[in-house]
Amino acid sequence: MKLKHLSFILGVVMVLFLGACGSKPAENMYTHLEKAVVLEEVFEQQQEPLVAAEKKEHEIYEQIIKLGMSEFEEIVELSNQAISIVQERRELIDKEKMSIEAGYEEFIKIEPEIENIKEEEIKDHSIKLMETMEDRINSYHVLYDEYEKALNLDEELYIMLQKEDLTIDELQEKIDQINEAYEVVMKAKDEFNEYTEAYNKLKKEFYILAELDVTFEE
Repeated sequence: MKLKHLSFILGVVMVLFLGACGSKPAENMYTHLEKAVVLEEVFEQQQEPLVAAEKKEHEIYEQIIKLGMSEFEEIVELSNQAISIVQERRELIDKEKMSIEAGYEEFIKIEPEIENIKEEEIKDHSIKLMETMEDRINSYHVLYDEYEKALNLDEELYIMLQKEDLTIDELQEKIDQINEAYEVVMKAKDEFNEYTEAYNKLKKEFYILAELDVTFEE
């Protein structure tokens, strides 16, 4: 089995606001957009422990496949350790999901502000920003669902490894399913990252168009 590491790339543009927000729609939008960034910090914080858990689980799997049936008790013990790590990964992606959705809930507060924008170019750009975030959140939900499916297959594998009558064919079929699942995960991750990159670009352009007094840290 080849466990592929999942690593989100948020790429949020850090913005320093140089002045108090007023009542203009663009300034109100700025407030919501940057609050959304803060709410997604939990999402970012899960990346390192998630990759570490995936690596640790893969190492345990490598240990298991080197053991023979004469060491069945050790296989069972290691499989149970791996199942615990699968649960840890579930908890991490659930924290990610809560963070992403909290950020989105803050983001959508810009919608009534867009209606109040008088400049056509800025308004059109704001609508495009909104649409791109919608695509981003939808792609994240696809990613989450596919990753959850892959985790379920991982868990099934470790339960299967605790069967003394497990056949090579059964094992290979499950490994093939897992590899296919992670291929789908990687494609979903790439799509999410593309929408994130597009969103951040549009957000920066919006700040420039709206002539907000901000400084960008790349």
